[in-house]
Amino acid sequence: MISPEERFAVLFNRTHQPLLAYSVRRVADPADAADIVAETFLVAWRRLDEVPPDEQARAWLFGVARRVLANYYRGEHRRLALGERLRTSLREVAVPPPQVCATAVEIAMERLSPDDRELLRLVAWEELAREEIAMVLQIPRATVRVRLHRARRRLLAEMQSVESDAPGVGPLKRPAVSGHVMSGRAPARPGTEEAR
Repeated sequence: MISPEERFAVLFNRTHQPLLAYSVRRVADPADAADIVAETFLVAWRRLDEVPPDEQARAWLFGVARRVLANYYRGEHRRLALGERLRTSLREVAVPPPQVCATAVEIAMERLSPDDRELLRLVAWEELAREEIAMVLQIPRATVRVRLHRARRRLLAEMQSVESDAPGVGPLKRPAVSGHVMSGRAPARPGTEEAR
């Protein structure tokens, strides 16, 4: 009989790198990503009896990480709102950030709804299959299929709009920018192709 400590160690060794990559791609500071992963595994340890077996555990942990990220975003939003109020009250002028040349894909992705962006990222970046995405988002597999089809159509339409509005927009590739893990990606696992 495997002990809880041994089961948790196996779970951590199999999933901590994909979870860290998932988190790094969604926050600006890698240190925040490490905190999100740590919080995710803390939840997993506390609820170890609820963690499903084998490959399902990976998707379950992505679902936990997604909820931890949602809490992070709420806290970040409150912090930014407070900072804005302080700047306004002190009448300080914020220096605008430097302009970065974005690709058509990046611009089109930013025009999509947060739900569409998350769905497309779970497929493209995390290489999750439909069943896994359904578990992460806590929706039926058939709903994932429909939403993914619609999100891809909206992304294509937005990319065409971007390219017609600004023909000089950069090539259709994802550049190495802060917050994106560009190396160390695991190869596609069996069963992920159907989600694409």
